[in-house]
Amino acid sequence: MAGRFEGKQALILGVANRRSIAWAIAQRLASEGAQLAFTFQGERIEKAVRELADSVGGHVVGECDVRSDDDVARIFADTAAHFGGGLDHLVHSVAFAAAEDLEGRFIDTPRDRFWMAVDISAYSLVACARAAEPLMQARGGGSIVTMTYLGGVRAVPHYNVMGVAKA
Repeated sequence: MAGRFEGKQALILGVANRRSIAWAIAQRLASEGAQLAFTFQGERIEKAVRELADSVGGHVVGECDVRSDDDVARIFADTAAHFGGGLDHLVHSVAFAAAEDLEGRFIDTPRDRFWMAVDISAYSLVACARAAEPLMQARGGGSIVTMTYLGGVRAVPHYNVMGVAKA
């Protein structure tokens, strides 16, 4: 019996390790027949992402710093090349804030690190959706899934600037 995602193509951003929510989503998509492509952020996690991608028959399209328009454009071009010009699903599971901005007082967050958290955690969805749109149009439509957290609507200890960034 074919899975619900048989023949569908998905790009997964945000897998860091086996505990990542993005990894659980990727496993489910793969088990339902989707073809998967992955990105990674930084050499530190590249090996882990490659091993996870291999375990589900996925393809790693490369490193992507979502703050870089050039990186986003390259990743979506590589994804288009790998998938024959189209894309059905984008999973955006990307978030980041400096550790000191999670532990300290919210009001002590400096402007540059506040905007970095918002850029990576929220604006990157806009940039990736824009890049995904023509690939999804080529396949007749698509879907985009992104993550948030309870800390986006309620004060949660040690979430500080991330609550604002993900809200």
